[in-house]
Amino acid sequence: MSVEVETIRTVEIPARMVHGPGAISRLGELVEEMGVKRPFLVTDGGVVSAGLADRALEYLDDAVVFDGVKPNPDVELIGWASEIYREEGCDGLVALGGGSSMDTAKGVGVEVVHGGSILDYEYGKTPITSRIPPLVAVPTTAGTGSEVTLWAVIADHERKIKFNVGGTPLIGAHVALVDQKLMLGLPPAITAATGMDALSHGIECYTCDFHQPFNDAVALAAIELAANWLRAAYEDGGNLEARTQMAHAATFGGLAYGTESAGAAHAMSQSAGGVHDCPHGALTARVLGPVCEYNAPAAPERYARIAQALGADVRGLDTLEAAQTGIDELYRLTEDVGIPTMRGLGFSEDEIPLLARIAFEDPQTIGNPREVTADDYEEIYRNAFARGK
Repeated sequence: MSVEVETIRTVEIPARMVHGPGAISRLGELVEEMGVKRPFLVTDGGVVSAGLADRALEYLDDAVVFDGVKPNPDVELIGWASEIYREEGCDGLVALGGGSSMDTAKGVGVEVVHGGSILDYEYGKTPITSRIPPLVAVPTTAGTGSEVTLWAVIADHERKIKFNVGGTPLIGAHVALVDQKLMLGLPPAITAATGMDALSHGIECYTCDFHQPFNDAVALAAIELAANWLRAAYEDGGNLEARTQMAHAATFGGLAYGTESAGAAHAMSQSAGGVHDCPHGALTARVLGPVCEYNAPAAPERYARIAQALGADVRGLDTLEAAQTGIDELYRLTEDVGIPTMRGLGFSEDEIPLLARIAFEDPQTIGNPREVTADDYEEIYRNAFARGK
């Protein structure tokens, strides 16, 4: 007699979500409600020069500003920021910026509570056992959804990889404060890269082996919103409606992650991002179409549903044809918003064997809906290089 094994899944959302144009005005009271007396504001020079840090500081008392965040934050950056946090006697965090600022703040939170280096807490190593200090995440881009994810992504230059920390609500932000006015005027290239990142979260989380009903719902919402509004946000940086809808797409994409991972596109972009310092969203976008082409035969119904969410006309098509029509629409969107080619992102075809090997070793490979080997990754990379020559 065979015994059916049931899969028990969980959905954990630790962040309180406060959103809407002008929501930054709530920052002070939110920090105060959590008992924070000396907040550590984690941001980058671009956000400071745009005047957004000053906007936040209007509502914060006795804050310490750390503006040293760089794209793809690394182990050394986290350690440096943690040291300042301790020296200044801070007792809470405010992350203001894109995914890099939010990942940095989460990493600091892990180090100051648990000790040691963030390297120790790479997923699968030392477990995170305590909640990080109170964290308000304030995104200024619509992309990573890190304001609601249970992950931080950190670069390790010695191994030339990026690694994950988290997978537990103990690392999540306490409050996600989403003010779409902070995103007005974001440059087109950043709008495109971050918007495609939000879209990729929806697509990969909807098709990965770990999908479940809640995540399916928010993943499809992220896809539909990005398909409908990314072009408008890219073409007009001052379009508040487009910014608002793309901010929702990013948050939904972050929620789609749940406690799990994504799939081959993120395995590729995350690992390759440790080889060349390039925008994560743009790199993910460039490999996403080829990954979808590879995966569609293993999950045609899901990719056909994605085609509908992307706005493709699938009437009269069989399931696999509908899936391919959606992938064609994905390629059109990628080109319409000016995503650079693989070469434009700094990669060469000579690096394909290396890139394939480290993608295969990335833990997000496990969640891909179709088994993928290092040789398969080489073929997917060749397809990505062939696009946009």
